[in-house]
Amino acid sequence: MPESTLPEDARATHKVALITLGCARNDVDSEELAGRLAADGFELVDEAEDAEIAVVNTCGFVDAAKKDSIDTLLAASDLKGQGRTKAVVAVGCLAERYGKQLADELPEADAVLGFDSYQDIGDRLRTILGGGHVEAHTPSDRRLLLPLTPVERQAGGSSVPGHGHGRDAAPKISDLPDGLAPASGPRTLRRRLGDGPSAPLKLASGCDRRCSFCAIPSFRGAFLSRRPSDILAEARWLAEQGVREVVLVSENSTSYGKDLGDLRLLETLLPELSAIDGLDWIRVSYLQPAELRPSLVTALATTPKVVPYFDLSFQHSAPGVLRRMRRFGDTDRFLELLASIRELVPQAGARSNFIVGFPGETDEDYAELERFLTEARLDAIGVFGYSDEDGTEAAGFADKLDQDLIDERAAALADLAEDLVAQRAAERIGEKVRVLVEEVSEDYAEGRAAHQGPEVDGSVRLTGALAGIRVGDLVDAVVLDSEGVDLVAEPVAAQAAELG
Repeated sequence: MPESTLPEDARATHKVALITLGCARNDVDSEELAGRLAADGFELVDEAEDAEIAVVNTCGFVDAAKKDSIDTLLAASDLKGQGRTKAVVAVGCLAERYGKQLADELPEADAVLGFDSYQDIGDRLRTILGGGHVEAHTPSDRRLLLPLTPVERQAGGSSVPGHGHGRDAAPKISDLPDGLAPASGPRTLRRRLGDGPSAPLKLASGCDRRCSFCAIPSFRGAFLSRRPSDILAEARWLAEQGVREVVLVSENSTSYGKDLGDLRLLETLLPELSAIDGLDWIRVSYLQPAELRPSLVTALATTPKVVPYFDLSFQHSAPGVLRRMRRFGDTDRFLELLASIRELVPQAGARSNFIVGFPGETDEDYAELERFLTEARLDAIGVFGYSDEDGTEAAGFADKLDQDLIDERAAALADLAEDLVAQRAAERIGEKVRVLVEEVSEDYAEGRAAHQGPEVDGSVRLTGALAGIRVGDLVDAVVLDSEGVDLVAEPVAAQAAELG
């Protein structure tokens, strides 16, 4: 980490709170920031009102996420002058995407910092707390920061959160305070901000796909894999911290390894992760159906410790809509993919998100999407009404649908999805599931089964004899009932005791 240019007396310990919005990738980025700040002498606190400076890691994905980010920045700003809080700083995707525009429109934020600021985040925050000015980030198309040819990207000097690329080198492992670890070899730091049994682990960043509705590649950059040795080192550290499940996250996990010269690298990485002592579950998120080759399906379905969980980015199923989205596939191909997965693992979990009301979507297209959802038997379904995203190809399409029609279709599909996932959950009554316990009270324990991803896919409530069950335990149970997408189950040991 570069030496500070501030005088020694300006490097007093300051309290900082990190507020994280958005996806699991942002969670990893916040823990990198936490690691850098802790190594630089900052004291991390949980609540903004207890901090001198609040750092909000924003989301810039869709309008609702942008609004949530701005509301959070405003709420944190309201604390200034009421107690300890002196400053509020925006980082993350919204800050990276809009930079100076966000700073101009939101003067309540004391600074708007992009990804390139993460490497010297401590000095930036000290400058702000000292009354100095830090120039707002100037956005650019981050796809242009790495070579066009994937195999040349590993030598690039671009700063990528969670990868350790860029100008600086973090302290050596032996120099780190307790609780810190290298997130990418000896160069990037990470400090856990929670103590749950599950943690995200960054597999790659960026995306090379050119979906016409998506702006993410422009501010997250071109696709860049982390090296297997870095991923394995971080996974071992997480296991030492008590993590039992790692969730591999990226913008497109199915592309992993293509810039390292081996598109099948994920198939070889998974068994190496499985061999790590202390890890019991390995979950892979963000799979592109068009890139989900049979060998990867087999690896995901059969590798020990890899839970049979398929987070598939379908987005739609009508072929005409998918082509306008610059995507591939159709209803029947997607159903065949799901059938091939269930042939290997009948109890496999599958989830996806869908965009309704895309420009040019006809009544027939919408009916085709309903047909797919009805036949797909997905465990979790997210529904989004289409909205224009700045800088995307679809924003310039002429055949836009009326907002009232978009809202009507989105509401109807969400209602259908709610019924369908409830039906799918009810199908699991009588199944034996393994549950990772995440919460324990006097009356019940709650966690997730293998087919349920963190936070978004429902949960399992354990009832019956719960003595001795602790957070982080893996408990075999039989599903007794379902409540919407959630399940109610009884530990197998309790059932055996009753039979005895």
